[in-house]
Amino acid sequence: METVVEEVVSPEDLRKFERQYNEEASKGMVSARATFEYSWCLIRSRYLRDMQKGVALLEQLYINSDDESQRDYLFYLAIGNYRLKEYNKALNYIRAILKKEPKNHQAQELEKLIKKKMNREGLMGMAIVGGAALALGSLVGIGVALSKKS
Repeated sequence: METVVEEVVSPEDLRKFERQYNEEASKGMVSARATFEYSWCLIRSRYLRDMQKGVALLEQLYINSDDESQRDYLFYLAIGNYRLKEYNKALNYIRAILKKEPKNHQAQELEKLIKKKMNREGLMGMAIVGGAALALGSLVGIGVALSKKS
């Protein structure tokens, strides 16, 4: 599952699907397929703005789709939000899938990956705060010791 969420789209594929999307848009009607393919490429981009645009396109697809397609869009929305480091949103999308399909293996794997990332980053955040507090405490202690010496 990590290879799926970490995959980066090739510039050629991005250009190809962007061209297709724009051609359909210029004719006034973009198909769900062209929108999905372009949004999936954007989500796999290296660039934050591309990923955000891809998620926005997928959200529109989700809103305007039937129940059958919504499940797929939820999965890719979870990946997009994972890549954007919006872990709570990603988890909500995956849980929506698991509510309807509790034995969905892909969704279970992605849920584990999201939780793992949240825990890792949460612990990292606590370690940084803890280290800063320790450093500040040490400086205050040194300051007190030096003031008593004088």
